[in-house]
Amino acid sequence: MEHFFSIITITFNASAVIEPTLRSIKSQTFLDYEYIVVDGASNDDTLAKVKNSGIKNMKVISEPDNGLYDAMNKGIKKATGQYLIFLNAGDSFANENVLTMYARASNDGTADIIYGQTCLVDMSRNITGMRHLSAPHELSVDSFKHGMLVCHQAFVVKRAIAPLYDTAYRFSADYDWCIKCLKKSSSNAYVGDNPVICYLTDGLTDKNHKASLKERFKIMCLYYGTIPTILRHLSFIPRYLKEKRRKRCSAK
Repeated sequence: MEHFFSIITITFNASAVIEPTLRSIKSQTFLDYEYIVVDGASNDDTLAKVKNSGIKNMKVISEPDNGLYDAMNKGIKKATGQYLIFLNAGDSFANENVLTMYARASNDGTADIIYGQTCLVDMSRNITGMRHLSAPHELSVDSFKHGMLVCHQAFVVKRAIAPLYDTAYRFSADYDWCIKCLKKSSSNAYVGDNPVICYLTDGLTDKNHKASLKERFKIMCLYYGTIPTILRHLSFIPRYLKEKRRKRCSAK
């Protein structure tokens, strides 16, 4: 049976953070979705919490993988929904109506990409602010010249245009993937200025920030040219310093 959405969560020993993710999915008022959990053979009680969540239309894969993006590719291959949503362990929908908002914004499934804003939460689920890059009201391939303006979890893609992730990238294959999706998209739909995703700020990319930035620079050069990318990065310096100050203040 094909559903409207395939929600995919990647887990590995995620018992400490998975419950808010599960609660946010179960609370959704729009019910035409399947839930796919791709687990990397956890040895804690992650799978027990997943299986006891009461979420219907669930598929669970638990086996060793070759990293995050290999696991995400497994999720894509397992998915049958019209649209793909990646909601990783610790991240959550901002409220119970997010899937309803996505469905409405899809214009009866004609939009290729649906996207929105993201707020940041800490381990206690306290909102610490909005993501430092804001999703634009109009989205195109050129938008990503300026970085990953839309959080991957708030970037919903029609499965028919979605490629597999390039596992040659360890930390920023999601950035490459989003650009590839935008190049294929003919219609992008913005759901509005209120956040649709709460993003847990201590994920894999945050812990490997420098390596992720190096990969993103390489990807930018590939799609947008080396010299324009270098020049554009000079304009990123004030943005970088502002974000660095924000993190320093929030840590106090």
